[in-house]
Amino acid sequence: MILTVTPNPSLDRTYEVPALERGEVLRASGERVDPGGKGVNVSRAVAAAGHRTVAVVPLGGAPGALVAQLLAGQDIEVAPVPVAGHTRSNIAIAEPDGTLTKVNAPGPELTPEESEAILASVGAYSPAADWIACCGSLPRGLAPEWYAELVTRAHGAGARIALDTSGPSLLAALAARPDVVKPNAEELAEAVGRPLATVGDAVKAAGELRDLGAGTVLASLGADGQLLVSEAGTWFGTARVDTVRSNVGAGDASLAGFLAAGGEGPQALAAAVAHGAAAVQLPGSEMPTPGDLNPSAVTVTDDVPLDRELSEQGSPR
Repeated sequence: MILTVTPNPSLDRTYEVPALERGEVLRASGERVDPGGKGVNVSRAVAAAGHRTVAVVPLGGAPGALVAQLLAGQDIEVAPVPVAGHTRSNIAIAEPDGTLTKVNAPGPELTPEESEAILASVGAYSPAADWIACCGSLPRGLAPEWYAELVTRAHGAGARIALDTSGPSLLAALAARPDVVKPNAEELAEAVGRPLATVGDAVKAAGELRDLGAGTVLASLGADGQLLVSEAGTWFGTARVDTVRSNVGAGDASLAGFLAAGGEGPQALAAAVAHGAAAVQLPGSEMPTPGDLNPSAVTVTDDVPLDRELSEQGSPR
């Protein structure tokens, strides 16, 4: 069972338009409404792959009720934590060339009591979890050290933790020694405070995160592929992608594939790459099913191309 924690979930609406033109009335050719948030997306991908998942989510108001309804409809066990504020609603506009414009709402401000209720819910499910995926930005009211507290408590219960966050929250959590962290190129650059121009730069930066406490680093490098750096070794994975429709949730699908495949080693990296490649070829934040995966399009090697320039070079914010 994979337990996910999404401190700032959302209700996501995605519109497909021929082109984004400021100041004009746009007519959408497609529309999707999905439960959102990085941990929620991980649960959606895990469930789509046929595995059990439980989603711990603070939910409030009508948007929160709809998120719970949508999750339950996707065979996801929901562990809702009631909050006074309304769950945020986000808008994404997708163009045919894969360009995505997003407007993310801030979400509610959580009280100390609501914060503790989330941690307590995670604690209740931790003993049954093979992995706990803690994902996304922290809402207002939660200090950057909140994830570090969650990691410490979960480790105390014997659970393994995968953390997908960025900025001060990521840096604060490293001291608690999460088992896996999953930055993208920009987040990795931000964590080490310098630009990343090559795969070798990303390998070095990942090693620095390990020195700070991360057990394993699974880094998404966008169209360039994914990088896995652990005590056991370093691997680089790529996949052939025919058409990019939307990259919303692709990193979350990758993390779900990685954890569902065991969460370590080149086989898990291959699963992560296959899930991410499948996700970008689907509309909106739709998560891939086993039928969407194309393992034959995936290549994983320990002969890492250190000098390869990154097409989506990471720069600190």
